[in-house]
Amino acid sequence: MDFLNAIVALSNFVLVPAIAYGSQLALGALGVTLIYGILRFSNFAHGDTMAFGAMATVGMTWWLQSMGVNLGPLPTALLALPFGIMAAGFLVLMTDRMVYRFYRQQKSKPVILVIVSMGVMFITNGIVRFIIGPQERQFADGERFLISARDFKQMTGLDEGLAIKTTQAITVITAIIIVALLFWFLNKTRTGKSMRAYSDNEDLALLSGINPERVVMVTWLIVAALATIAGTLYGLDKTFKPFTYFQLLLPIFASAIVGGLGSPVGAIAGGFVVAFSEVTITYAWKKVLGYAMPDSLAPDGLVQLLSTDYKFAVSFVILVIVLLFKPTGLFNGKAY
Repeated sequence: MDFLNAIVALSNFVLVPAIAYGSQLALGALGVTLIYGILRFSNFAHGDTMAFGAMATVGMTWWLQSMGVNLGPLPTALLALPFGIMAAGFLVLMTDRMVYRFYRQQKSKPVILVIVSMGVMFITNGIVRFIIGPQERQFADGERFLISARDFKQMTGLDEGLAIKTTQAITVITAIIIVALLFWFLNKTRTGKSMRAYSDNEDLALLSGINPERVVMVTWLIVAALATIAGTLYGLDKTFKPFTYFQLLLPIFASAIVGGLGSPVGAIAGGFVVAFSEVTITYAWKKVLGYAMPDSLAPDGLVQLLSTDYKFAVSFVILVIVLLFKPTGLFNGKAY
């Protein structure tokens, strides 16, 4: 019985949160890796693109809630997502036209575009804070739990309860659907194949008659959709706060680089590697070990390697290790 309690406690505090968080990081890292693979630069404004898309979704969600529109047990934000995606798409296309296109035409080095993207990042962050404010914003509604700890205890008779939030289930299901659609698009459609060809060899793609501006536009629109979905799911699961998305940039980049920049499969794998590393290192293992070990060996302390305040330090350490020893990542992407 104690062994089962240990498994439930591990699932409740480590496995389920890490899978949901990993799904959010994977979607964010996919956007970063698409920009790097196709447009040849690291977009430091990606976190704030997530914040902008999520902000538009939050605003539309509030409006729908005020009109009495809802999805019953599901969050109303799912209805507002298309509006958020359109807003983020408008933002990135305008930014590309007004900023990035000039540097692309000048054949500027990637490091110039990185610096430019930092400027875009600060401006976007300022816009989001100005519109919605710097404080936390709640917008989740519907049923909070798919299964609550109390119901689980009653069903199983165990001391430990397993709680699965509705938003966690939605995050994982949405991530699976979005990833499947993205891979289908990249591998089966003419536009997707054009994007892959442009990524592999830009000059050869241009000679083949591929329109580079169309590839750029489609790439930005896909990235806007991925960023908005990832940002909204993160906001539903945790809470919406503009500065949090600025901080999320580190684990998202760590995920993309761990998997291999330019590799969509690597971005997904990297997201889960970073998520599980963060959660397991910052979790206090006292409860799980208390169930799993004999009473004489049960720990007295928290058995926590790092405080949750330092979870982003885990991403930083992983990033440094990968850049030092395997800069092409797990799936041999492009070296950073």
